[in-house]
Amino acid sequence: MDYSDLITLGIAFGLGMLVGVQRQRSDHEMAGVRTFTLISVLGVVAGLLTESYDNPFILPVFGLALTALLVVANVIKLKKQEGSDIGQTTEFAALLMFAIGAYLVLGSQIVGVVVGGALAVLLYVKEHLHGFIERLKDKDIAAIMTFAGISLVILPILPNETYGPLDVLNPRNIWLMVTLIVGISVIGYFIYKFVGKKVGIISNGILGGLISSTATTVSYARKTAQTNNINKIAAFVIMTASAIALVRVMVEIGVVVPQKLGELLPPLVIEFVFMAILCVGLFYRINKDSKEDDTMPEPDNPAQFKSALIFGLLYGLILLAVAFTKEEFGNTALYAVAIISGLTDVDAITLSLSNLMKGDGLQTSTGWRLILLASLSNLAFKGVMAALLGTRTLAKWVGATFGIAIVGGLLLIWLWPESGLF
Repeated sequence: MDYSDLITLGIAFGLGMLVGVQRQRSDHEMAGVRTFTLISVLGVVAGLLTESYDNPFILPVFGLALTALLVVANVIKLKKQEGSDIGQTTEFAALLMFAIGAYLVLGSQIVGVVVGGALAVLLYVKEHLHGFIERLKDKDIAAIMTFAGISLVILPILPNETYGPLDVLNPRNIWLMVTLIVGISVIGYFIYKFVGKKVGIISNGILGGLISSTATTVSYARKTAQTNNINKIAAFVIMTASAIALVRVMVEIGVVVPQKLGELLPPLVIEFVFMAILCVGLFYRINKDSKEDDTMPEPDNPAQFKSALIFGLLYGLILLAVAFTKEEFGNTALYAVAIISGLTDVDAITLSLSNLMKGDGLQTSTGWRLILLASLSNLAFKGVMAALLGTRTLAKWVGATFGIAIVGGLLLIWLWPESGLF
């Protein structure tokens, strides 16, 4: 006996109950757990009849009949309760559950289950979404729209071919990297919007690393010059943001060249652990009884088209510089490129080297060293910025922690065996 139809009915029954429970909990009078369960089962039956009789008209007839019932129910409700709120969420959810039931038979059950589950979650978080949207400012909406334009409008129309000297400039590849970097920054920015400004110094450091560790360094360094007795907190947040920036680098490597993570990640993870230990040491040096301001400065919109365009141009230039240097001077000269490019933006050199390793144009043993060197160069740049913009006390704390982290990273580059540990 074939139990596949019974399994399909069971899935539809479960999805209908899941969505129905949410609708009934929201005190919706039109449809609750029983109605939604029956609608999803009706979709399965309509799909089975369509499949059994090979008649494409059966499913639309059932769908139109369900639509008519929903319309009549709303009309009756409107006549009985003048001024009642006639929404459309439940009606659309009912039609979608009918379609999901039919698709479980005629299409992919996995897709049907995913859509049904997503519908239940979406209905459940409705009030939370409304609250979040109401808190959005104009610049937040601008960030969403800009990122949508970058990822959904510009990226698909760019040609997927290489152009220019050294045959390394691929417009779609370059803009894909722009989308990746802007996307990571936007996620961090909206986490900040969601959790609020005052989330504790650990969260401030993590969010700062996700959005921009350089911007976080500048913000907190300026803050020490304006507010007394926050030097240790500022040093901790800056150090934490820099450690998270290294995690961000590892994520970028994983996205571009996942097949070589086993060779690339171990030394970078060790450096991150070393920096995390320094963060823990700083945290326990902070005076817990002091009334210091740990509010995170308002970050700028990370999804500005101008910034995305500048990053794309910078990434393209670094692609050319890496390819030219490798061809003319060999791998040794790439260390100078990594140091110089890492001063301003470690993301661009990381992505450039990762793409080079993806095409076997660069050995992984050299690639991770160059990426780590660029990260250390960026660390030194941020240390100088903190010293110039902040107080002497901040310069002392940042100089000590960054100096130890840089020395540790350089020792890793020097002492790590070429063949790796594993």
